[in-house]
Amino acid sequence: MLKQFLSNITLVISFIFICNSYSQDSQSLNCNSYELNGNRVIFGCDKGAKLSLKFLDSRNIKFWYSPDGSFKRNNESFAVINDEFDKDYKVDVSESASNFEVFTGDLRVIVQKAPLQVQIFDKYQRLVLGDLDAEAYVTDGSGVETRKVLREDEQFFGLGEKAGPLNRRGRSYKMWNSDKPCYSENEDPLYKSIPFFLSTHNYGIFLDNTYKTEFDFGDKNEDYFSFSAPDGPFIYYFMYGKDFKEIIGSYLRLTGKPIMPPNWALGWSQSRGLLTNENLTRDIAKEYRERNIPCDIIYQDIGWVDGLQNFDWREDRYDDPEDMLSDLAEKGFKVIVSQDPVISQATKAQWEEANNEGYLVLDDRTGKAYDMPWPWGGNAGVVDFTKPGVADWWGELQQKPLDDGVKGFWTDMGEPAWSNEESTDRLHMKHHLGMHDEIHNVYGLTWDKVVTEQFNQRNPNTRVFQMTRAAYAGMQRYTFGWSGDSGNGRDVADGWDNLANQIPVGLSAGMGLIPFWTTDISGYCGEITDYDEFAELYIRWLQFGIFNPLSRAHHEGNNAVEPWLFGQEAEKIAKRSIELKYQLHPYLYTYAREAYDTGMPIMRALVLEYPGDEKTYHAEGEFLFGEEILIAPVVEEGERIKEVYLPEGDWFDYNNPQKLYEGEQEIEVDAPLDVIPMFVKAGSIIPKMPVMDYIGQMDNAPMILEIFPSKKTSEFTIYEDDGTTNDYEHGEFVKTRIATSMSTSGMNIEINEPEVSGGFDNSTKRNYWLEVHLTEKPASVSLNSEKLKKSKIEKLQENWNSEFDKSGYHYDKEKKMLQILIPDTKESLEITLKY
Repeated sequence: MLKQFLSNITLVISFIFICNSYSQDSQSLNCNSYELNGNRVIFGCDKGAKLSLKFLDSRNIKFWYSPDGSFKRNNESFAVINDEFDKDYKVDVSESASNFEVFTGDLRVIVQKAPLQVQIFDKYQRLVLGDLDAEAYVTDGSGVETRKVLREDEQFFGLGEKAGPLNRRGRSYKMWNSDKPCYSENEDPLYKSIPFFLSTHNYGIFLDNTYKTEFDFGDKNEDYFSFSAPDGPFIYYFMYGKDFKEIIGSYLRLTGKPIMPPNWALGWSQSRGLLTNENLTRDIAKEYRERNIPCDIIYQDIGWVDGLQNFDWREDRYDDPEDMLSDLAEKGFKVIVSQDPVISQATKAQWEEANNEGYLVLDDRTGKAYDMPWPWGGNAGVVDFTKPGVADWWGELQQKPLDDGVKGFWTDMGEPAWSNEESTDRLHMKHHLGMHDEIHNVYGLTWDKVVTEQFNQRNPNTRVFQMTRAAYAGMQRYTFGWSGDSGNGRDVADGWDNLANQIPVGLSAGMGLIPFWTTDISGYCGEITDYDEFAELYIRWLQFGIFNPLSRAHHEGNNAVEPWLFGQEAEKIAKRSIELKYQLHPYLYTYAREAYDTGMPIMRALVLEYPGDEKTYHAEGEFLFGEEILIAPVVEEGERIKEVYLPEGDWFDYNNPQKLYEGEQEIEVDAPLDVIPMFVKAGSIIPKMPVMDYIGQMDNAPMILEIFPSKKTSEFTIYEDDGTTNDYEHGEFVKTRIATSMSTSGMNIEINEPEVSGGFDNSTKRNYWLEVHLTEKPASVSLNSEKLKKSKIEKLQENWNSEFDKSGYHYDKEKKMLQILIPDTKESLEITLKY
């Protein structure tokens, strides 16, 4: 207790010293009064300024600083859909001569009167977040900046899809959606604006402001960090939790759950910039099926349209699009088409309609439609998705290809494109809901909202597929994400740094509630002139990309990036890697549901699962795929030995399960070109399926359970639903808990009776196929106390998706794996192994 007390005293003294050192030349802001209304406290300050603290519950607080005390805003929040976590929550304020205090069950909030300074402590009196004395809120015209004390050990993560290191400490960032093709690992800003970050001091901040906000995590000054907005309401949410998972959960409650993709969206997909004609699409589909490489999706880039953006097929490129889509569907392919948010002046009929109806963003200098140069299709008008009437008009247009058989969209160029920081003329754009400086960062979000809501309205109870490039916080309610135009445009084969940085880009995206994400596998940028030279980078990019929840191979122009173009060895490696993605589909789909429920990403930075391990703060070259699997992609040319940090626990080498490593150490593993360094935590149960050409190809497919034993009891709950409807939102699904435990005489495996929710139909017949990694052959294997017979593996797997009345086991001496076949009776099953 004495040690803790002295530590707290030292912290407070240091805090006061730092704060006072910045107050000498600053004008103080004093606050001497307050108003209390239920869960909201408004503090009255000098010159009419006010600070509002709304307690959403005992851990989450909405701050609103209003320099003029009006608490005015042009628009309601585009991101926040719920700031009433506990509608009955109330607080009390105690006042002393020097401060106000609010106690919750978890926090102690002290508001110092002179100068204004807010300090938030946990219930153990440890400082969580503290304002900088006398410079807590700095105003500059319409802009506001808040400065917070920066502790020496404090680290920061988040801000969504940003380049650079995963740990944001010592760097600064801007929120301004920008089209940055071939961006480097140090470039900022990029396509998306997610002003939400996490601190290792157990809190998160969401700055709910759509203008060009800025975040400085000790770049300018090592003693404080800051965030600011040049205009608009200065609102930010403080979220406290015992770990990052809890904080992300609060952000989920604040901004909404991510939509679940259709199950086939988690398969492999193929694209290219000029994949925009029927013959090429059919040829690619034919090659995939003849080569037995799994693939579910073929994209069509923007050249599929007759004119921007009329949603009519180009007659010179597509002979019969409905017939094409029908033929591809029979072979298991789904087609996704691109759309742009503009109307080209060359598309005369649609241009005149949009212009006459007032559906286009205006130029505040002329009052006419803003004349936007567009990379293709000539000058265009920007569609104003904030204006009433536009949604139904756009929804009717986009329904045309959906009625033909298209399965979804990727919304591209939604910054809108060429509207970067230097494009100041764009600030003359006037949207229905405000000027462009306010709407710019949410323009893509308003578009994606229209696309999804119109899809849902016109295609009832069908899961939407929509993937976007430009977005803002809250995007997860409508769309998925990809990281834009990555790669090296100067030398395509020299894109190793670009590949390496896609790992932290993707991990940070996941922390910002973009759980369904992909990189452009191969990198988007660069002319591929030598496929042999590019093959190694392509393979390594693909080996990373199969662990993106949405895996899309894509490249600019007519640079084809189908696996067979890189030589026989590359094709073989790519095929095996893609097959692994399909095998892991039940595991991936289970974590897709967890992302929906909790906001936890599927690709996880190690710090999310091991927050107490400081080595995870900088472990950005590897990640967890779900909770059980660790992936360490090779991202250096010629590298064949990979250094990997393993966190707490024991870890099996997935490529060589006879090897088991202790955690909390760095190891070196062999990583030849055909190997993805991959580890599975001891005790893991990994649900899998047989390799298929596409998701759902095999009826009555067996559920494969790969088990990596541990001395501890372990479990995994498999999630299943119909995969394509929105019934999951209404509680129609099934969960099956699998558990393992060890005893002195052997091992028990329990498959619990499925928990069926709602009206889900769980009557489909199937088998279970167990793969248990064991160093020795068991003396006996029993199912519900009855001994199973030994059998040859070929006999067990024969008709394993059509015969449901046989069982048995086989021990593979070479693989040191026990393989068991048992029917799924929809009742509790207990498998006992005796040594």
